Amino acid sequence: MTSTHRSARALLVLAAALLAVTAPAATPAAASSTGPVPRSHLLVSGLDGAMGSTVGPDGALYVVESAAGRISRVDPRTGRRTTFASGLPRRVLDTGGAMDVAFVRHRAYVLVTLVSPDVGGREVDGVYRVDGPDRATVVADIGTWSLAHPPASPFFVPTGVQYALQPYRGGFLVTDGHHNRLLRVTLGGDITEQATFGNVVPTGIAIGDRSVYLAQAGPVPHEPSDGRIVRVEPRSGRTVEVASGAPLLVDVEFGRGRRLYALSQGHFTPGNPEGSPADPATGTLVRVNRNGTMTPVAGGLDRPTSLEFIGNTAYVVTLTGEIWTIDCR
Repeated sequence: MTSTHRSARALLVLAAALLAVTAPAATPAAASSTGPVPRSHLLVSGLDGAMGSTVGPDGALYVVESAAGRISRVDPRTGRRTTFASGLPRRVLDTGGAMDVAFVRHRAYVLVTLVSPDVGGREVDGVYRVDGPDRATVVADIGTWSLAHPPASPFFVPTGVQYALQPYRGGFLVTDGHHNRLLRVTLGGDITEQATFGNVVPTGIAIGDRSVYLAQAGPVPHEPSDGRIVRVEPRSGRTVEVASGAPLLVDVEFGRGRRLYALSQGHFTPGNPEGSPADPATGTLVRVNRNGTMTPVAGGLDRPTSLEFIGNTAYVVTLTGEIWTIDCR
């Protein structure tokens, strides 16, 4: 199997080994012995297949639970959790289903993947609008579009593996970690290719300085040098490397003062079966420096997948169903 297939397979089944995790998570520790230890706190546990997240217009956290087909609203101060929406397509494989959530004009939208007939499902891969507590409507059928517009690079899932959803100019940007491209999606359902890449596995998205920033997980075995943040120029699709040096990057976000941070899922042991997640409790929150390096802020995170900032506090969602807060002052 080629390295392209290995990296795509890794993304497809990244959560598989997490379903049977029962050991209590360790408290995130400082990722470096120098400098102050950021204060960390377990805010929430028990989420069912937690994946993407966002900060809503009301200032609360919204987290997708892919195994339950649900979006939970979480009070960022108390951790109180309520169901915001349910009845979303559930995953057919060990990952997929509802992957990410975003708001446009106070309306919630959800990215759904790996639920279409080509992987044994019966639903639509794409962007859904949340119309009520248990109702959602497809507004963009990315799976059908992908079938009609296959990528030039090798693939084995015709409908792709869409990973992240980011509001952008009245619509959305969507990463496809299997087809290695960035898509632009309108609220009217139009889909175009914004940028295409080699075998880099694009994951999280952030918007800043009139540019688009992407995290790249890199191919198996997810070497730190392959974990990159790149800037995509909106008009040309040209990419410029911003920083590198952390393995298996899954998200990127701006914190207070427009400081850029990234989330590394952690160390991948060479020789582990393809599709294995990062080693337990090796994830790291890193700060991106102007010279292209990354400085660890907090380590010991157990297979994190999503990052948000409210003020100086980072909120890290893990595939083990937890949300940790990290004080980044």
